[in-house]
Amino acid sequence: MPAAGGSDHADAAPSTPGTSPVQTVHKDGPASTGSSPVPPADALLSDAGAPAALVQDLRPPSIVLDGLFQAIGEAHIYTDAKTAADAIPDEAPADLLAEYNVAKLRPDFSLKDFVARHFTLPERKTVSYQRSPDENVRDYINGMWEVLSRPPDTQVAYSSQLPLPYTYVVPGGRFSELYYWDSYFTMIGLYENQKIDLMRDMVRDMASMIDRYGHIPNGSRTYYLSRSQVPFFSLMVDLLAMHDGQVAYTTFLPELQAEYDYWMDGQDSVPPGGAYRHVVRLPDGTLMNRHWDDMDTPRDESYPQDIATAAHSGRPKEEVYRDLRAGSETGWDFSSRWLADGHTLSTIHTTDLLTVELNCMIPHLEQTLAHAYDLKGNKDAAARYNRLAQERIDAVQRILWDERRAAFIDYDWKKGESTSILSGATVVPLFMQMATPEQAKAVSETVRKNLLKVGGLIATERSGSGQQWDSPNGWAPLQWMAVKGLNQYGYDALASDIAARWMGRVIGTYEKSGVLLEKYDVVNPFISPKGGKGGGEYPMQIGFGWTNGTLLGLMNRYPQNTRVVLDRNPAADQPSPQPLPPMNPYGVQSDTDALSRYSQPTVTLAPTPALPQISTVGASAPSSATQIPPAAPAAQATATPPADTPPPAPATVTSPAAAGMDQHAAAPAPASMPDKTAGATGAAPQAAAPTPAPAPDTSATPNPPPAPQPAATTPQATPAAGPPPQPATPTPTTTSPPANPEAGQAAPRPPAHNDSALPPS
Repeated sequence: MPAAGGSDHADAAPSTPGTSPVQTVHKDGPASTGSSPVPPADALLSDAGAPAALVQDLRPPSIVLDGLFQAIGEAHIYTDAKTAADAIPDEAPADLLAEYNVAKLRPDFSLKDFVARHFTLPERKTVSYQRSPDENVRDYINGMWEVLSRPPDTQVAYSSQLPLPYTYVVPGGRFSELYYWDSYFTMIGLYENQKIDLMRDMVRDMASMIDRYGHIPNGSRTYYLSRSQVPFFSLMVDLLAMHDGQVAYTTFLPELQAEYDYWMDGQDSVPPGGAYRHVVRLPDGTLMNRHWDDMDTPRDESYPQDIATAAHSGRPKEEVYRDLRAGSETGWDFSSRWLADGHTLSTIHTTDLLTVELNCMIPHLEQTLAHAYDLKGNKDAAARYNRLAQERIDAVQRILWDERRAAFIDYDWKKGESTSILSGATVVPLFMQMATPEQAKAVSETVRKNLLKVGGLIATERSGSGQQWDSPNGWAPLQWMAVKGLNQYGYDALASDIAARWMGRVIGTYEKSGVLLEKYDVVNPFISPKGGKGGGEYPMQIGFGWTNGTLLGLMNRYPQNTRVVLDRNPAADQPSPQPLPPMNPYGVQSDTDALSRYSQPTVTLAPTPALPQISTVGASAPSSATQIPPAAPAAQATATPPADTPPPAPATVTSPAAAGMDQHAAAPAPASMPDKTAGATGAAPQAAAPTPAPAPDTSATPNPPPAPQPAATTPQATPAAGPPPQPATPTPTTTSPPANPEAGQAAPRPPAHNDSALPPS
């Protein structure tokens, strides 16, 4: 229901608990419109992998443990507030609350002792790590897949963790659950290492959450259910189709449709100048998307911090809480992009913004739906989604393009103007092939002049905010999307320069520390073994899923010796960079082995009850008092089986290939390294696929990179030679890593396709 007020901006959320539209997912067709991911008090999840009597309350701990959870946060019982949200009570929450309410009245009551008696912490795989003298960075990445993998979950009573039916990879450090947008960039590494079974299992886990909850939450915890993250699921399916062929699209069509229905809930009813959940309609009728969270309370994983932020804002606290939550949904938590004054967190206004990434991912999802429906023989649905995709791409080129900054910039839909804050997000339309040639040329110059630093691309041009998604930090997803995007528009020299600088920074840090990190200071000319000062709500984290995955992909495509690059030596004999995956996933045919894998029974969890709104939520902007009804149901997916040879995709819209965000809260970085020997249950035997043999590893330097080397002209590919070295076995010890062991690189793996273009539609 829209908020009351005289403004022409409707900005609403369901107003009564349990009365909002509910999204129901059907395996044989698209979901019905309307969705509320936060469950009522009696919503329980029955897990097929656990005893029949074991059920999970889907409410977040801040509601389940109302009063006690708040007291734990205020007392700072745990250094990291996220630990309180992950801690597992030893009895039913209702019984524990009753016991707490009696115990706290005693004069000798100690909250710390009470928590110690009644809560246990989830096990984390950490161990002191000593790198072997001959272990290079490839060995590290290959060994870390086992460290970061988690077996299928068995539901633990009263835990906030959402059970997943297949093996998956976590980011690392304090992030011990599956995260949405992080997982795409992690999958890049799995694809490069030909760990296809594990990559496929992660896609199935994502689909499982869509089936149960109507969307993919920010992460696999109950306290993340009220929001999602930038919708990368369709790009994950693209990547999987590079190996499995077209059956990937037809298999996951119901989940692709449900994902779209979640993000577009209210699209048919929201008036011009109004907003409903994730949907915004501009005064001229243009439909766009923003970030949103269905709750307006402090985030469970950052509870005391959010209370403090709201207290200093001078704004209604519910408005601040929702904008903090929406900021977490962006994956950039946090950045000056979301701050009204550019530097103070309490001025956050995420729900006012139409972001570049989100409004590029929605048309890609539409293109993917068009392709999948075309494979199923539903030409009308295919044509409809192709039309919608083109309309959104036109809107991105028109509304999000800032001519003055020569870049794609977030748009404040309430003010009707660009925010003018330049960030690495400007490369996303190139990554998705949604920029015009003229815009791509302008972006390449803007990136070169304003964002490119000695160690790669900075997240934004702003420094001094104290937020981790600002300068001086660089992040793996941004480097990957920039390199791939620039390559796709022919700016190969700049793409190679960015890749070389980033690899030099990451590998140079690895040589000093023996680990890969979540983010890096790319401005400082001197390489720190800690990666930099970090910034944000928590210390630097090691692991790290998306850094590992994208670094491996870049090393395979740019196999020049890092030391030669950093020493300015020419590399005229270097092979030409190969296009980053996926390339032309719509053209990959499903072989007999892939078809047989998709015909096998899937792991099915018990049905999840409907998830209506948990609490009354206020609107963050004044609007008319007109109630916005739920959107009309989207078209159902047909049950027509795919043909042996799928028909060519319609040529209405060019469908881009896939490409690379994580809920972060607050804790000290572990002083020790995860144990590679403490493995999780592995994926099923891998599908038969030729795996090229990389060349022997070469060395890298810890020194800061100088200016980029000249681009090679028409280089010849370097043949692969010899089997890769075996990863060294980690040892649970506290001995420090050697100071400067070499970090080698191997020759590139030949591409699966010669076509460097993204998927056609």
